Amino acid sequence: MGQILHGGARTTEAVRREIQNSKKSIKALSERYSINHKTVVKQRKRDYVHDAPMRPKDPHSTVLSREEEAVCVAFKELLFFLCYATAS
Repeated sequence: MGQILHGGARTTEAVRREIQNSKKSIKALSERYSINHKTVVKQRKRDYVHDAPMRPKDPHSTVLSREEEAVCVAFKELLFFLCYATAS
């Protein structure tokens, strides 16, 4: 089974592993895989080859306070419950 990549991905785990283990120059690897030289440098610094999550570690609203966000979530859950509790 193949690896599922997101739309902007240019490398797979196999390519990242080869970049990390290769003794070739940064320029040679970037040309071989048609990627930016900065990507090669970044992959060589890493000690893993899996896809790293790029989302925030602690997602939160930039507009609402934590309390306001909690109220909105509770309200949405209440509406969801009321819609499906009355439907059955």
